Amino acid sequence: MSKMLEKVMDAVDLETFIVAENEEEGRKAALSLMRELGFKDVDLVFIQFQGAGVRVRLRGYVYKPGDQYKWLISEEE
Repeated sequence: MSKMLEKVMDAVDLETFIVAENEEEGRKAALSLMRELGFKDVDLVFIQFQGAGVRVRLRGYVYKPGDQYKWLISEEE
């Protein structure tokens, strides 16, 4: 995990338009994009097919409630 992502309190949201033939292809491409960016836990918040592709909002979780937050651990430990 990058140093900057360690400072994120919970998640990173991403909104974009992905060229796709249909909604299902767009859904798969969007989730694949988040995996390529390094997120293991992802939610598809919104998807809408619009002619040439899909408008998507995705949330990649850095921490979930109860996780060991890196920003709470001192560098000395």
